[in-house]
Amino acid sequence: MFLPLIRARRSIRRFTPQPVAPEAIARLAEAALRAPSSRGLNPWEFVFVEDAARLQRLAQAKPHGASFLAKAPLGVAVCADPQRCDVWVEDCAIAVTYIQLAAQAEGLGSCWIQIRRRQHAGGAPAADHVRTVLELPGHLEVEALIAIGHPAEHLPPHPPERLPRNRLHRDVYGTPLTVDLE
Repeated sequence: MFLPLIRARRSIRRFTPQPVAPEAIARLAEAALRAPSSRGLNPWEFVFVEDAARLQRLAQAKPHGASFLAKAPLGVAVCADPQRCDVWVEDCAIAVTYIQLAAQAEGLGSCWIQIRRRQHAGGAPAADHVRTVLELPGHLEVEALIAIGHPAEHLPPHPPERLPRNRLHRDVYGTPLTVDLE
């Protein structure tokens, strides 16, 4: 069940206007809260955004790679309190992955929008723009946004022969791990 899910998951940037059902949002939220975090510190916070005007403003967080959020019916901001955990970035990355896999399981498309260490059009940090739009408290850092919705495009799974198998090593770096992939 898991491998077919990750085989099918692709970054979707075009969505239908159909809203995401409240039950699906609840399951995405549960997936976020069930994401592992270092030492169980759970430094993350999640803002689920359905308001179209706010999504339009979030889509302007950076000059490239965020505009498609304006047409998504749901966005999720993944933030964290760096004072709670020294590996908050990793914890947020895991949570984003859980949310995206849950979206795939719901038949929804999603795409990660990197915010941390990215610049807004004016040169200020993209995270500052997101912080303002979402009225986040100053102690929270923004890792990413996720655009989520019903896909308006279908992308086929990456074929196994295009997977970078040369990145797999056995026992020591440089000794290839040979595996059959479906």
